[in-house]
Amino acid sequence: MTQPRLPAIAREQMSPEQAAMLDAILAGPRKNLNGPFVAWIHSPQLGELAQRLGAFCRYDTGLPLRLSELAILATAACWQSQAEWHIHLPIAIEAGLAPAAAEQIRRGETPQFTLRDERVVWQFASELYRDKRVSDATYAEACELFGLPVVVNLVGLLGYYALVAMTLNTFGMRAEGQGEGDLPFAEPAR
Repeated sequence: MTQPRLPAIAREQMSPEQAAMLDAILAGPRKNLNGPFVAWIHSPQLGELAQRLGAFCRYDTGLPLRLSELAILATAACWQSQAEWHIHLPIAIEAGLAPAAAEQIRRGETPQFTLRDERVVWQFASELYRDKRVSDATYAEACELFGLPVVVNLVGLLGYYALVAMTLNTFGMRAEGQGEGDLPFAEPAR
């Protein structure tokens, strides 16, 4: 069993910066601390910047929710981020991503998409994570389909959720209500 590495911090123990960050997260669109936010409270300057970037990446990229969530699942699978997957899988399915495609992603397989926009987001994310670059063909197709500003935002979304995954993995964090039996990926030894 993985134990979280973060010490608990009560509100009355928080610095004014930590309390302000906590209040900003709880008052924002998320309304909870599920995810990396408990870690980021330990570094409120990073946390404040990251949570603001995250709000943009999650809600304002110009991508439909289904495609944003697909990109997040691609990231969670790449990093084998237990909590990130647990949090975002139901959102992706509710937004219209096929459960079979999500399961293929979880297993490390190439999903069989019927929609072009899903295939392009998957290809873009896969190439960027695997090759550390995006091919000319995939880049051109993404720009044609979404426009350059949204492609820039997609890169930001992938980078932000990689930061989230690294935070969750480093500190052994789980999603609210996620038990050891709810882990989508085998947990490596530490």
